[in-house]
Amino acid sequence: MSTRLRIDCGYEGTQFFGWGIQPSHPSVQASLEIALGIVLRLDKKSFQTVVAGRTDAGVHALAQVFHVDLPEDFHLSDAALRALPRRLQGALGTDAISVHHVALAPPGFDARFSALSRTYEYRIADLAARKNPLHRKFSVVSPYRLDEQRMNELGVALLGLHDWAAFCRPRVAATTIRKLQSFSWIRNAEGVLIATVKADAFCRSMVRSLVGSAVAVGRGKITVDDVARVREQKARVSQWPVMPAKGLTLVSIEYPPEADMAQQALDTRARRTLTSD
Repeated sequence: MSTRLRIDCGYEGTQFFGWGIQPSHPSVQASLEIALGIVLRLDKKSFQTVVAGRTDAGVHALAQVFHVDLPEDFHLSDAALRALPRRLQGALGTDAISVHHVALAPPGFDARFSALSRTYEYRIADLAARKNPLHRKFSVVSPYRLDEQRMNELGVALLGLHDWAAFCRPRVAATTIRKLQSFSWIRNAEGVLIATVKADAFCRSMVRSLVGSAVAVGRGKITVDDVARVREQKARVSQWPVMPAKGLTLVSIEYPPEADMAQQALDTRARRTLTSD
């Protein structure tokens, strides 16, 4: 029986072309798999990594989770496991990726399918905000004064289980049904708008498209009802922009108690459908 590890990490995504391996471009996954191969003295083809949420190029993460299945004949001692975070960090050769924790995965754990939800933040420094040059890699500057009250009204109106095809880049045979659990905005002490977006899962570009619709509403370009109508069309639209990647950060992934990991993975794999009243 192979050994499965859970690894928690974070990264500053500016220099990476997303999580997933890209031909001829640096990625977070490739960097970590190379480091794992060096530290464990394994050929990369002998193990695989599975991530909780594949982030796009330029997106950051404070709390990403992935698992790795080691070969069946590979033995990892307790001492080697304890040393693995430090050794893995050293082998990475960059501080753009930070290894937070490494542990044996509990029975039934799957980094992707056992997750209950993912939470992202998006930062916008609009006309009312004090621009902080130290945050330029993590915030998008808007030349407009955005109305956060309208943006929060949109967030409430969009909650629930829906087909989000109008907000996602299509993928063959992939469902776009997701449950949006939270979508709200606050202004911090510097006046920067920060969105919190939480769902059971996200399809590709969904968060940045949601934020784009909120910006359009906040500018008064479209209404909350306009966005709701577009969502029901279930087709990709161009009525608002997909926001830049650099403002987006994965901040947390929630999992059930260990005893429920396997069942959660089974439930998530079941294809979701919408039922009508």
